[in-house]
Amino acid sequence: MTQAQCKYIEETEYEAPISTVRVATNPFDKIITRTFAIICFVMAIVLAVIISAATVMRYILEMDLYGYEEWIKIFAFWLYFMGAGYGAFAGSHVSADLVQSYVKEGFIKRLLIFTKTVVTLGVTLLFTWYGWDFFYFGFAGPLGTGVAIPKTVAWRIPLWTGYLPILIGLFFMSYYFLWDMIRAAKALFAGGKTE
Repeated sequence: MTQAQCKYIEETEYEAPISTVRVATNPFDKIITRTFAIICFVMAIVLAVIISAATVMRYILEMDLYGYEEWIKIFAFWLYFMGAGYGAFAGSHVSADLVQSYVKEGFIKRLLIFTKTVVTLGVTLLFTWYGWDFFYFGFAGPLGTGVAIPKTVAWRIPLWTGYLPILIGLFFMSYYFLWDMIRAAKALFAGGKTE
């Protein structure tokens, strides 16, 4: 780098990019998001260790790690759905939001954002209901009596252990999407002036 380039870099003020990730401000959100973060971190490490062990055993030791797929599925569900709950809180979940990019500020943009949040919440609530049915089926069995609880084939792990994170993740996604809808409604009806 030339001296002129170094001087230019020193003279120009560097601004860090502004993060759009929401920060937890109340104790409930702090506890939930930290719990989600810990579960995601632990599950990511555990998944990496199990998959690595299975790879080493299969291709180097020429052995099979018995029933590891069952554990992988359960840990992956915990990772994915706790991450989804955190993403809903942080506002960093995957979305193709063209409204923010291409529509000018004003009533139409606020109306479209509010409509998007209503549809998002509605779909998430529907899937939360399905998540409850899914969990209850795994917990109480096909007859709802606690008899013949579905289990994995190799390790006989009750399937509800993999269905529970689906319900929890979808519940918290619904909860945080509800708050997004409330914020969008306030912005819509207050003319974009929310505090």
